Amino acid sequence: MTAFSQRDPLKIGIAGLLALVLMFLLALNFERLPFIGGTTYTAQFTEAAGLRPDSEVRIAGVKVGTVSDVEIEDDHVLVSFRVGDAWLGDHTTAAIRIKTLLGQKYLALDPQGGEELSPSEPIPLQRTVSPYDVIEAFSDLSSTVDKIDTGQLAESFRTMSDTFKGTPDEVSGALDGLSQLSRTISSRDEQLEHLLNNTSQVSKTIADRNADFEKLLADGNLLLQEIRARRDSISGLLDGTRTLSQQLSGLVDDNNAQIGPALQQLDRVTKMLQRNQDNLNRSLAMFAPFTRYFSNVLGNGRWFDTYICGLLPPAIGPINQKGCQP
Repeated sequence: MTAFSQRDPLKIGIAGLLALVLMFLLALNFERLPFIGGTTYTAQFTEAAGLRPDSEVRIAGVKVGTVSDVEIEDDHVLVSFRVGDAWLGDHTTAAIRIKTLLGQKYLALDPQGGEELSPSEPIPLQRTVSPYDVIEAFSDLSSTVDKIDTGQLAESFRTMSDTFKGTPDEVSGALDGLSQLSRTISSRDEQLEHLLNNTSQVSKTIADRNADFEKLLADGNLLLQEIRARRDSISGLLDGTRTLSQQLSGLVDDNNAQIGPALQQLDRVTKMLQRNQDNLNRSLAMFAPFTRYFSNVLGNGRWFDTYICGLLPPAIGPINQKGCQP
């Protein structure tokens, strides 16, 4: 066996690159693998109605897979979709429904039947429903009205009015009304064209902002959920406060006979303590001078440094001429 160090590095590099490319492709198509991404089914529809690959597949509003392909087959559209961790019966129905207000679609499934649906048998047209796309209808209306020759339409109405001029008054009045309508349409041709162009631009702008509108709706839903959660929390807090108030009221009522005398005794004790506090303050104020003088007396060590005042009367001979002085 050839040692690894003796092998051709070019061949090793090419094999490594091929392995990396293969792993990269497998990672990109991870969900499409038959043994990992679920089971692939097909359904027949009269029209695609805006359904595209990677659109969601839902059962009872829960996403269970994605649309893998949409293609034309004879006189109908064949939609291939992959479903994982969901059971589909042999009478399952499928419908293309509107996901957002801007026309985004998803495939809705309703599992029915007693046996499992075979992946090789598509869901027939009898069990599929395609929606009516309002955006496409308005787009078609805009392009159709834009192609109308208003001048020729007005001329047609005037010819009809001249032709039925000799008819009874009722028919003549109706035709005069049609003639006036044709003149109004012809005179407002530019305004109608401008209005239709603006409608087309608005539809295009809304379609371009589809992701923003979808995010706005999702954020609004989150905001409502948060407000609902805060409302529940505040409601619980108010209920708890009400219960605590009731319990405190009951506690006060039950112990009113004991609390009243206890508060009176506490008031007497407080007044007695206040009197003792005043006495202590007065004792400290009077004890301060005594402490100062007593410290002066004993401040010289072993001797008492003091004198006796008033032992002799003042002005008796040469002793104590000025009297007792501090």
